[in-house]
Amino acid sequence: MSGNTAMLNAETIRVEAPVEKQPRVRQKNKKIIDAKSKVFCEIKRVPGISVFAIIGTLIISVLMVFVVLAQVSYNEAASEAVRLSAHLRELTEMHRTLELAFESSIDIKEIERVARDELGMSRPDTAQIISITTTPRDTATVVVDDTGRGLQGFTDFIKSLTEYFRK
Repeated sequence: MSGNTAMLNAETIRVEAPVEKQPRVRQKNKKIIDAKSKVFCEIKRVPGISVFAIIGTLIISVLMVFVVLAQVSYNEAASEAVRLSAHLRELTEMHRTLELAFESSIDIKEIERVARDELGMSRPDTAQIISITTTPRDTATVVVDDTGRGLQGFTDFIKSLTEYFRK
């Protein structure tokens, strides 16, 4: 019998398969495949970076950029303030100079000449001048109260406030 041989006993019937080398090869391959699958299936703990850490780093970076931009803006504003302050001092000095030049340019005699000759004005007669006498100025005297009512006045004020809010 060339394929499978059968032997009959009284107790058992046994079928034997011919011995081939192929199942051993398959077993070896299966062991190798199992080993490889274990390697691929194992979860390796690789130190990683959390998503929250990345988001936090991005937020901090954006905030740092804003802080730097605010500092640059502040420095520009401060330098502009210094420049404007210097310009204000120059303009104030120029104003004083022009005011002095204006006041010194006023000539009372020239104004009187223009008023008489060009505008036809004249000095008032004695009949046109009216004198008015007034009573003496009113005066006031400030009396300092040194009786120590400062603290009493403060307590009265607090009492009046509490009474106001109770109503």
